[in-house]
Amino acid sequence: MHTPGISITRRLRQTPFSKKVFGAGVSNFTVYNHMLLPTVFKSIEDDYHHLKSAVQVWDVSCERQVEIVGRDAKKLVNLLTPRDLQNLSLDKCSYAPITNISGGIINDPVIVKVEEDRYWISIADSDVLLWVSGIATGLSLEVKIFEPDVSILGIQGPLSNDLMKRVFGIDFENIKLFSIVKVPFKDTNFIAARSGYSKQGGFEIYVEGSIYAEDLWDTFFEAGKPLDVAAGCPNGIERVEAGLLSYGNDMTIENNPIECGLEKFCSPLSEKSYIGDKVLRKIMKTGPDKIIKSIEISGKPVPLCMEPWPLYFKDKKIGQITSAAFSPNFQTNVSLGMISIEYCNERSDINVRTPDGTRSAKIHEKSFI
Repeated sequence: MHTPGISITRRLRQTPFSKKVFGAGVSNFTVYNHMLLPTVFKSIEDDYHHLKSAVQVWDVSCERQVEIVGRDAKKLVNLLTPRDLQNLSLDKCSYAPITNISGGIINDPVIVKVEEDRYWISIADSDVLLWVSGIATGLSLEVKIFEPDVSILGIQGPLSNDLMKRVFGIDFENIKLFSIVKVPFKDTNFIAARSGYSKQGGFEIYVEGSIYAEDLWDTFFEAGKPLDVAAGCPNGIERVEAGLLSYGNDMTIENNPIECGLEKFCSPLSEKSYIGDKVLRKIMKTGPDKIIKSIEISGKPVPLCMEPWPLYFKDKKIGQITSAAFSPNFQTNVSLGMISIEYCNERSDINVRTPDGTRSAKIHEKSFI
């Protein structure tokens, strides 16, 4: 199926790295937080193999920051999310779903404590700035909320440690997931977090100040020549293999963190107050009605999953597939789907109705990687 392109106009925000991305031969974009996000360079399969074998530089500036600063910043941040961030330290960042009063997921960002009483919320694709501003205004909190001049550059792949060391002169081998280090560049320092939208290992660099962006990009590519460095982007095949959820696709405001498998990021029943706590505590106590699972689909490579595909147990609809791709490494179709809890352990008679016919499917307890 032919996929229409995107007309790039001034209404779509380019990033501080966009000129470099165009120069690197990007072949496809999507729109994310009103901003361009590369999705393909050579091909999705070529990009996939390179991501798993070498190192890539990603322009993920679309992960915009919402800055909260002021006396009530800590109070507001902890009100936004089921995760307890009271003791979040300056050397850590946290994946923390943001929920509404019904327990629905507003966004699933990474939250960084930049300084005391100063936080960055590194958001997925929804208007968190407006949501947070509304809450702060309604509660008359003493905070300032705005989008700072911060753009994320991702360094992803098995050789990411080597590339980071070549650029910053620091040994990153023992930096744990969601840990933060300060890295020097020219006359400034950036926050670098062991994080990223892949399971191949890597970092996200919070580039504060657009004036540094192109120089930093060039520095990575010069230092990475012996490592086969290339421009890349979040890869649709690898993320489904890894079970990494896409907000707005695999989960929306209609879903709660528990059914999305994010219960470990929610405080236990007796702990802190937050928006949506009554609903989520009830769900944590009784259990969800449905849950996201990794699902294998039989047959030839599936087409693009441009709308949900219904899942059936015999003749009963029990859920839907929201992301799917053919995995070159596993030589099968991998997918993510929401499935009724009473059927999530079934091993037979599950089928999915794809655009090119009905296929048998198998639920996996864990992601493929």
